[in-house]
Amino acid sequence: MSTAIAAVDPFAPDTPPRIALEHAYRMDEAQAVEALVERAALPSALRARIEAEASRLVEGVRAARTSFGMLDAFLQEFGLSTREGVALMCLAEALLRIPDPETADALIRDKIGEADWAQHVGHADNLFVNASTWALMLTGRVIRLDEETEGRPAALVNRLIARAGEPVIRQAMVRAMRILGRQFVMGRTIGEALERGREQEKAGYRHSYDMLGEGARTMADADRYLGTYAAAIRAIGAARGSRSVVDSPGISVKLSALHPRYEEAQRERVLRELQPRLKSLCLMARDAGIGLTVDAEEADRLALQLDLVEAMALDGALAGWDGLGLAVQAYQKRGCAVVDWLAELTRRSGRRLMVRLVKGAYWDTEIKRAQERGLDGYPVFTRKVNTDLSYLACARRLLELRGPLYPMFATHNAHTVAAVQAMAGNNEGYEFQRLHGMGEPLYHQIASPEMPVRVYAPVGSHEDLLAYLVRRLLENGANSSFVNRIQDDKVPVADIVADPVARAARLPYKPHPRIPLPVDLFGPERRNSRGLDLSDPMQTDPLLRRMEQAYATPWSAVPLAGGMAVEGSGRAVLDPASGRVVGTVVEASDRDVGHALAVASKAARDWANTPAERRATVLERAGDLLEWNRAELMALCVREAGKTIPDALAEVREAVDFCRYYAARARVNFTLPRVLPGPTGEHNQLSLHGRGVFACISPWNFPLAIFVGQVTAALAAGNAVAAKPAEQTPLMAARAVRLFHEAGVPADVLHLLPGDGRVGAALVNDPRVRGVAFTGSTETARAINLALAQRNGPIVPLIAETGGQNVLIADSSALPEQLVDDVLTSAFRSTGQRCSALRVLFVQDGIADRVIRMLEGAAHELRVGDPGLLRTDVGPAIDAEARATLQAHADRMKAEATLLFEVPLGEDCAHGTFFAPRAFEIDGLARLEREVFGPVLHVIRYGADRLDAVLDAVEATGYGLTLGIHSRIDDTIRRIHGRLGVGNTYVNRNMIGAVVGVQPFGGEGLSGTGPKAGGPHYLLRFATERTLTVNTTAAGGNTTLVSLGEE
Repeated sequence: MSTAIAAVDPFAPDTPPRIALEHAYRMDEAQAVEALVERAALPSALRARIEAEASRLVEGVRAARTSFGMLDAFLQEFGLSTREGVALMCLAEALLRIPDPETADALIRDKIGEADWAQHVGHADNLFVNASTWALMLTGRVIRLDEETEGRPAALVNRLIARAGEPVIRQAMVRAMRILGRQFVMGRTIGEALERGREQEKAGYRHSYDMLGEGARTMADADRYLGTYAAAIRAIGAARGSRSVVDSPGISVKLSALHPRYEEAQRERVLRELQPRLKSLCLMARDAGIGLTVDAEEADRLALQLDLVEAMALDGALAGWDGLGLAVQAYQKRGCAVVDWLAELTRRSGRRLMVRLVKGAYWDTEIKRAQERGLDGYPVFTRKVNTDLSYLACARRLLELRGPLYPMFATHNAHTVAAVQAMAGNNEGYEFQRLHGMGEPLYHQIASPEMPVRVYAPVGSHEDLLAYLVRRLLENGANSSFVNRIQDDKVPVADIVADPVARAARLPYKPHPRIPLPVDLFGPERRNSRGLDLSDPMQTDPLLRRMEQAYATPWSAVPLAGGMAVEGSGRAVLDPASGRVVGTVVEASDRDVGHALAVASKAARDWANTPAERRATVLERAGDLLEWNRAELMALCVREAGKTIPDALAEVREAVDFCRYYAARARVNFTLPRVLPGPTGEHNQLSLHGRGVFACISPWNFPLAIFVGQVTAALAAGNAVAAKPAEQTPLMAARAVRLFHEAGVPADVLHLLPGDGRVGAALVNDPRVRGVAFTGSTETARAINLALAQRNGPIVPLIAETGGQNVLIADSSALPEQLVDDVLTSAFRSTGQRCSALRVLFVQDGIADRVIRMLEGAAHELRVGDPGLLRTDVGPAIDAEARATLQAHADRMKAEATLLFEVPLGEDCAHGTFFAPRAFEIDGLARLEREVFGPVLHVIRYGADRLDAVLDAVEATGYGLTLGIHSRIDDTIRRIHGRLGVGNTYVNRNMIGAVVGVQPFGGEGLSGTGPKAGGPHYLLRFATERTLTVNTTAAGGNTTLVSLGEE
């Protein structure tokens, strides 16, 4: 964390709310907890009262569980700690959306076959749980489940037992999943939900209706969700009668459903397009006399969400309406700051605001994202008790602000309920909320006309339930959740109702000890590379200013041999996005190559004899310098290579990771010889040594990361290096070499030789080169291999990483929204100019039409243009030659295939080498003659019975670099992965962005020689092995043996 951020105390009472928000984002967890303990601390007498009341509530829940809370009991029996619980989650998430019987049957076999359902029969008191268990246990049996049984679990059990002799059909499982879904969903339509809600209203409950669905991927999705929300508001308004806004049912709105690019990078567009949509819904809610609460989403969307809520609060057209609400997540370190900001907004707007306080639903996602992005810290608390503490601190502040704010406490935690009631002192000016289907036995004890409870009620088809259901299972099915523990008699009541304030205060180490900070993700072996949160202006604004300064630098690259810069006439290096001059390069001559190799050959022995620890320290220093100079290196990535800002950041991080990872591996493999077993009287050891001079020939698509990776590996293994960068991107390489020299790599050990293929050929043909590391085309790798074989002199290794005809296979169990996200990222990010990029999508017939429509709509939301702007998704092709090659392929495909879509280019693409992302549907993989290195996706449909033919076609290409699989069926995943020889397989995620030391990268067959870059075996190929055998008895006896004592 920077000193500027650390200098501001976001919990200080005089800190302006928006400033406090910014500085609390990822603040040190220990500091945050200490401040919250102070805010939430209560007198001991009040704490005792809260604990007693919470204990009474817990005992009431346990006593009433046979009558209430079917899902509470269900989650207790099938928690995520059991194989059966995971199987249920997978079934519930996927089964109902699968259109074809073959894939549905395969999913059922996959998830149900190995689970031990019998162990759960009779364990639970709740009839619904036992009904579900019987249904899942009867493998090899079938039962017809009709509408009558959905509401009567007893009838379901009886029919399952009575008809146990019938063979199983998928209808039983589909019905079982629908029964499960019905417990979570209030109704399939808003009308059905309102009708069902009337019964609960008689018991004193209110409702907030949530229209289920994934976030919008296309504008068509956003339009559909907007219409759904509008229809729901009208229906809710018609049903409210004469009740006030607070007493009436309300609606919850997810902003990501209203715009396909609801993200900070698209701020200007989102505010321009989403704000009017939200306002139209607010106006409808005002006219209907109901409340509208904006749901909380991921942490990196919070600032944008607050700006939209602020715009609504200050809009004169909405004056007099007190139904505007916002959900606040207590697991965020910014929770209390958001509450203070809302209080300040009420003063500025002169209106009351509704505030739903929740724990938060994306905790696992927030942890993973921060780790992947290498951020300074986490936006959320890493311990559950710290979140509970934050909730109480936020609740206390909200209760103090009753009047201007109307608090709505969403919780299933008995201690939290008791604490809120005790802190409130009365039942006025606030309410509780619970999820539909959960928390019934808890709130049955306190709900009354004087103590209102609102039910958060999801509305939608069972198919729309998927993401919501899995999120609820993840939140409440884990062993540590309150919902799980309150049902478990083995957990003492005192443990459940323990005061989180006292528990948090007693912790000697406030963060979770098993969740390291992102920088410490790889433990003591190495530091993780530092990233940036590109959604946070506090981080992006300084970065962009430094990058602007770097853009103005007159960059140059010249041959560096023995530390001496070679002068000569240079050529201009052009920005592919604009055609402007970025810098100049002097290309190496044959004489320069010869001189560099002569110097390197002399220096190689001394470098090889330098202790591995010292070499590793130098390389770690180089990584630190790369990280310190991140802004200028990113600027070069943008201007010289046409990379977008996120790609440029990832490039620098990968280069840093290579330095630190190979330094760590050098310590492991090169520091001490390995002692080998053998007969007594003899000492045998194996040691690794540098080979001499390595030629490192790197590509333009990763001008820093791959260049640095090759060079660092060779240096770590004890070799001198002659590095030839791609002719399109020499400036980046020149800057990197200077930083390596600054870090302590001797100038006579590392040499830079910019130029075209003639420089590479001169290096490969020179016998002083004792190894070649190459990344590029398969054709060039073949030529290098042939040249090395024909050389007179030692046989030397070639480490080649080439391209691939990379495919992604998606069966009909894949979630279309997730699939589309990953296809767009894999095919079009980095302008498709990654060797790992997706080239061919095989999609199963049953979902193909929907996926293609969604792909087209989502692709049209991409921004193609200036890579130096944060809002840009796709930059230019590297040069005019690359664009011409892509255009020639597109012209051929237009004649031989079906154009599915082509993303339009904007005005800022007029002067660069831009090529629009597009997709074609083709009739078979044989239609493609070679890899197409750019943003061109090819789509092939296949039937469920044709998977083997698909695998045959992929295998026949001879490539084996990357493979994507989207399926919820483990057996299918194992089948595909086991059949295809592919270096990197990615399941249910995108297929680019391999992380050093985490996903070692490299292919087989036509895609490379191995070993994998960024893996534990890579350095070994850069080294030669030497065995030393010493006869320790040569002086006249085996002293070790004769000195052995008696056991």
